[in-house]
Amino acid sequence: MSQSTAPSPHDASGEGHPSAEAFELKGEMSMFVVLRLLVPDPERLGMELHDKIESAPGFFDSMPIVLDIEALTGDDAPVAELIETLKGHGLLPVGIRNANQDQQVAARQAGLGDLPRRTPPAAAAQRRDDTPQPRAEGSPTYAPALTLTRPVRSGQQVYARERDLIVVAPASAGSELLADGSIHVYGPLRGRALAGIGGDKGARIFCQRLEAELIAIAGRYRTYDELDPQLMGKPAQIWLEGDRLRFAAL
Repeated sequence: MSQSTAPSPHDASGEGHPSAEAFELKGEMSMFVVLRLLVPDPERLGMELHDKIESAPGFFDSMPIVLDIEALTGDDAPVAELIETLKGHGLLPVGIRNANQDQQVAARQAGLGDLPRRTPPAAAAQRRDDTPQPRAEGSPTYAPALTLTRPVRSGQQVYARERDLIVVAPASAGSELLADGSIHVYGPLRGRALAGIGGDKGARIFCQRLEAELIAIAGRYRTYDELDPQLMGKPAQIWLEGDRLRFAAL
């Protein structure tokens, strides 16, 4: 008596054809918030995180975080405790960078990846084959600006790598604008705008109507509740003076 044979996992059709692949790998740009640790103290980190989260409830919930410990000297960073502190405050640590071998092991045991150090914009620009357009003396050089003429919708992220970003349209609430250089929005700015994300402290943000959820330049940021109420809904520019964000009407 003959027996029927079930098709194998690699022959789902039963006709000798390979089945569809279960997954594919794609290199896509994803931006994470980097927490640059300045002191190796989990308790102090927890206290200051609490204050930040209280100033913007819900904004930091499940936010992917990369822990950067470059500023710490020696081997005194208690990586496991720091990661637990981040998780305990509702953050989602996904990676660590500038860690030594022991710290990398501790991070992997906690489920984090080891990320390479970010290349500064100036160094990246020097590797370009074309001649970069100079900015102000002492500032990084960038390619021509990325210009958008359509509205940036909620949930949409736009990144101008090694250049300025110009948006000739509204930026909706829930959108995210990122640039290694400056950001110009010729319309309402209602989402998040992060300029100078590679560390360029000379970057600026300009908008026709300031209604942003978050403003940041070179890692220094303010949330909606911390913005100057006298500038809300008006043309404004934002720049970094020392380590403080400055706002002025246009």
